Amino acid sequence: MKEQLSYLIELQKLDLIISRIIVKKSELPEKIVQVDEEFAVFAKSVEESKKKFEELNKLQSEKEDKLKKGIDNIKKTKDRLLEVKTNKEYQAILKEIETLEKKNSEIEDEIISGLDQVDHMRTEVRQKEKEFQARRSQYEKEKTKMEKEISQLDSDLRDAEEGTNALRKQIRDELLKRYETIKGRRNGIAVASVWKEVCGGCHMNIPPQMYIELQRSLDLLTCPNCNRIVYWYNQGEKDG
Repeated sequence: MKEQLSYLIELQKLDLIISRIIVKKSELPEKIVQVDEEFAVFAKSVEESKKKFEELNKLQSEKEDKLKKGIDNIKKTKDRLLEVKTNKEYQAILKEIETLEKKNSEIEDEIISGLDQVDHMRTEVRQKEKEFQARRSQYEKEKTKMEKEISQLDSDLRDAEEGTNALRKQIRDELLKRYETIKGRRNGIAVASVWKEVCGGCHMNIPPQMYIELQRSLDLLTCPNCNRIVYWYNQGEKDG
């Protein structure tokens, strides 16, 4: 019976390992998706900043072209002054020149004001590009690490399942059936250790006489409180 109990203890350990692996295998893909989404959001913000910077540059170029045309128009209008024959025409052209100069002045002010925006956006884009490189490196490392962890978990799961299959062949059918029944009713834990008269499964005290019997390990005993299969585990010993 002592040998059968040792098989059950090892089976329980492996079943718990399998449960933890399965939980982690379900969590890691979700974490990878989260990491992907967070990086995608940041990458999008970088692209938006670049796009805004390009639009500002384009707008500045358009205003500079507009100013250049305005200057050319003033020059052409001034040339017309040489061709006028009446004072009325002369005054009209002067008024036209004044209007053009005012419009050019407004465009110049917009260009100067836009330079500050362009400089600000240029600095912002450079900072974001620098941060993007750092975050991409971190993102790739983190994702690779989790993908490797998933691969390792697959290997660990195979090993644990092979171990449980080997153990199940060593355990008597009636004990295995009993183990599975208790495990199904007790949140996956059918075997629990006992130390200082306290069951590690339900954390309730067991009778003193039963505790003495457990230390002899002669019979397969169950906790009177939670009905789990119990065994004595000497936590006072380093390797107990």
